[in-house]
Amino acid sequence: MSGKNLQLLPGSASTAAKRLPLRIVIADDDRDTATTLALLLRDEGHEVHTTLRGDEVLDACRLLRPDVVIMDLNMPGMSGYAVARELRARHGQLAPLLVAISGVWTQATDRMVGEAIGFDHFLVKPCETRELLRLIEPLRSGAGAGAAA
Repeated sequence: MSGKNLQLLPGSASTAAKRLPLRIVIADDDRDTATTLALLLRDEGHEVHTTLRGDEVLDACRLLRPDVVIMDLNMPGMSGYAVARELRARHGQLAPLLVAISGVWTQATDRMVGEAIGFDHFLVKPCETRELLRLIEPLRSGAGAGAAA
C-alpha cells in the first residue's frame, strides 16, 4: 500500500501531536471508579486529578482550572448537582465541560434535572470508555469552547 492511500486514524501517532492534553478532575466516592477512569485518561495523555468528596471539587476547580469535570451525582459533602450549579453560577459558559456519571440517578428525569442545572453530558454507570472519550475529544482538538479560561 502506498503512502498516498494511508488514512490517518484518530489517535494515530501523526494526529496525536495535534491533540491537546486536557486537565481533568474526576469526582467519585467509589475509589475503584475514580482510579480506573484516572488511569484510562492518563493513558490518553491527560493530566488527571481525583477526589472522593463533592465538597472538594470547587476548590480543585479553582486551583487546577480543569477543562473537564467528570462527576458522580451521589457524593458525600456536596452532590454533583450542587457542584454543577455552583460552577455554572461562577463561570457561566466558561465553566469546564461538565460530565455527570451515575449508577443511582439513572432515570430520564434525573438526566433532565442534570442538564437544566448545567451538566453538558449525562452518563450511566458503568459507562462505555469510548463514549467518554468521544465526549471530550472536541476539546482535545481545540474545537471546544467550554473550558475555563
